[in-house]
Parts: sequence; structure tokens; C-alpha cells
Amino acid sequence: MRCAILAFAAFAAVPSALAQALPAGTEVTAPGPLGTLAGTLLDPDPGAPLVLLVPGSGPTDRDGNNRYGVAGGPYRQLAEALARRGVATLRIDKRGMFGSAGAIADANRVTITDYAADVRTWVDAARKRTGRACIWLLGHSEGGLVVLAAAQRPEGICGVVLVSAAGRPLGTIMREQFRANPANAPLLAPLLGLIDTLEAGKHADTAAMPAPLPSLFPDAVQDFLIDEFRHDPARLAASLALPLLVTQGDRDVQIGIADAQALAGARPAAKLVIVPGMTHVLRVAAGEGRAASIATYTDGALPVAPLLAEAIAGFVTAKR
Repeated sequence: MRCAILAFAAFAAVPSALAQALPAGTEVTAPGPLGTLAGTLLDPDPGAPLVLLVPGSGPTDRDGNNRYGVAGGPYRQLAEALARRGVATLRIDKRGMFGSAGAIADANRVTITDYAADVRTWVDAARKRTGRACIWLLGHSEGGLVVLAAAQRPEGICGVVLVSAAGRPLGTIMREQFRANPANAPLLAPLLGLIDTLEAGKHADTAAMPAPLPSLFPDAVQDFLIDEFRHDPARLAASLALPLLVTQGDRDVQIGIADAQALAGARPAAKLVIVPGMTHVLRVAAGEGRAASIATYTDGALPVAPLLAEAIAGFVTAKR
């Protein structure tokens, strides 16, 4: 594996831009299938690199909040941290959700390919609006798979940043996550059987399964899961013809360092940055273990890991 591996413990002096007031975010739109897609542009400098932030799985909004347990806006915090370092961002609502609710009648009737098409639409809209020659793509968690799919067509894209992104197919990740949590022991057999069924491209009948499985895997989302199980993120990374930065926290209980290594290892020129203490929601945990990691999900008083913002800013501003 010929990727550059960096475990950041400290960085050089913080740019003077940190002390500057942030510009106000601007509401922007792009065309969707049935209605508009919506996002927020935070642009401190027209000459700055522009990073498109693509959200993770489920009902996650442009700020990074999710009704299933993420609060405090980690994507908004990251956008503000990058703005202080002279990097512009465009963070977006997914097709069919929040400000993009009118883009499709049923938010469950989407695929990774659909989300990737929306990313391409945003790239075109952002270039036209701002006059930039190209846009950087940043995908968090499931958003990493989306941007890898979108960037298979590199036109108008400067490069790709992956944050806490899976390096293996979803079925493999889900099995590992479910086995890692002792609380899932009573549900493990039906859970693993359900994943096997979806991975085989079939719908699973969850009606007779114990709670909360019927609500977690309703029929309405199974087509999306079946589609996502087909994608291998490492293979997509291997075929990428753009600069690639892979970042991963070492206190992430959802995605591990091995995933980041698989993604970076698939692309010989990639950079791999391990951020000490960072959890899946981009914040630094107060201690080790699952409880300390999960505590960061709802603590909006915690900023995003400064070292993550430094790594991204350094990557997108580097001369090549």
C-alpha cells in the first residue's frame, strides 16, 4: 500500500483567519427530479476552494443532525471550522428530505445512483453560481459511498475527501456493528438472517421478527438497502482518477481504521489521516470506550475535531 499515512498529533500555527468573523450562510438551490434540492453555501472568499458536504445515512440534514440521535449540527460545525481556515462549503439536504422534500414524492424511493446524480447536479450548479472551475466532494459515512460513485465521472470535480466512510460493502459493516454491541445478542440471529436476505437481493418479511426490527427495516427502505449492498466502496476508490483524502477517527464505534486503510490502499496516491480521539460524528471523545464515543453524538457544545478541519483545509488548498 503506497498511501501516505499520517496520525496527526499537532499542527502548525492556526491561520489568522480563525479570528475573523464568519460570513452568513446563503440558501441555495439546484434542480431535482420533481422539485428543487436545497443547501447552504458558506463562502468566505470567492477564490477559496469550495467543498460540497454530502450527508450520511438516514434522515440526516444538511447540518448533520439526525432524529435517531445526532444533534448539535456537526456538519455546520465543520463548515464553520473550514470557513475559518479559508475554505468554502456547500452543505446539502438529501433528495426528498428537509429543504429538498419536494424533489421526490417518496424519500425512500431512491438509490445510491440517485444520490450520486444529485451530487453531479450540485457540482454543476455550484460551478455556475460561483464561477469556480471545479468543486471538492466530501462524503461522510454513507455519503462517502455516494461521492465515490459520483466522482467516477471526474468532470468539474477537484478531488474527493472521505470522512468516516465504509471501506467494505454495507452487509459486512452491519454484521460487524451488530455483533459488537452486546445489547443486540437476543436479536442477533434474526438480524444476521435479515442481512443475508437483503444481500441476496430479496425482500425480508420482518412482520414476525422481534421489535425493533420491523421499524428499523421496513419494506419501504429495503429496496434502497438491497441497492446499497451491491456497491463496494474500495473498488470505487480504486477506479477514482482524482486526488483522494481518507480521514478516520480512532474512537469511531461505527466505522474502523481498517475501513479507512482499505479505501486509501485501493488508491496508491491517496492520503490517509487518522484523527486521534475522533468519533463517528467528527467530535473528540472525552475517553475511551463505546459510552464515551456515543456521548459525543448529542453534545453540541463539543466542536468538531480541529485536526480534521486542518487536514481537510490543508488537502484542498495544497498546490498540485
